[in-house]
Amino acid sequence: MDLGISGRMAFICASSQGLGLACATSLAKEGVHVVLNGRDAGKLEAASAALRADVPGAEVEVLAADLTTAEGRAAILAAHPQVDILVTNNAGPPPGALEDWDELALIAAMQANMIPAAQLIRAHVPGMKARGFGRIVNITSAMVKAPHYMMGLSTAARAALTALSKAVSRDTVASNVTINNLLPERIDTPRQDFMAKRRMALDGITYEEARAKAAETIAAKRFGRPEEFGDACAYLCSAQAGFISGQNLQLDGGSYEGLV
Repeated sequence: MDLGISGRMAFICASSQGLGLACATSLAKEGVHVVLNGRDAGKLEAASAALRADVPGAEVEVLAADLTTAEGRAAILAAHPQVDILVTNNAGPPPGALEDWDELALIAAMQANMIPAAQLIRAHVPGMKARGFGRIVNITSAMVKAPHYMMGLSTAARAALTALSKAVSRDTVASNVTINNLLPERIDTPRQDFMAKRRMALDGITYEEARAKAAETIAAKRFGRPEEFGDACAYLCSAQAGFISGQNLQLDGGSYEGLV
């Protein structure tokens, strides 16, 4: 299927690895000009090289900027004031418990997982509406719909972004500007490596055992593949997806136990 977005411009937040890079790769395969973003210029250059090797002829730029700061966001918008596709993403806070979530921790979570995305959406929506095309995809978490205690801080900030995006999406969709959320669970990225090593330390088990225990929690009994996630992102950015907005698409191997 031709997704009808060849030649479009996409900015993908936090895309030097993991889910962001997976989305950038899938978009590049559709002929989209992609801009990779992260704080580490060296990692961005390596990611760009890997993407070009994977997608010959891909149009790829990099922009090293910290999107959690006002200065970083200003640099991003100065370099790319007009994009057709915006994919928001950022790493979440570490697992913790209620006693860890003091005011500073709460503020930090919002500064990482709600405010940057909201401000980039705010900056880009007017231009997207004026041009009659825009696709915004927020990478959030499956825990937005099924919270786990130790990830409550991350979930709270991402749920705030979900609520804001839903409200805004009702206004933008009439101008062919859609806003949707991807809710990953156990996609096989460096995040799963971090979680496996954490489980090793907590349970005194091997790396392989830790990964097997994690995979067992998924109904599909395996980790999701990054390309599966990236291709879902590319479809939500497609011309054909103009009637899908304000939605939460779970990529969790069928694990969610609820009905809606």
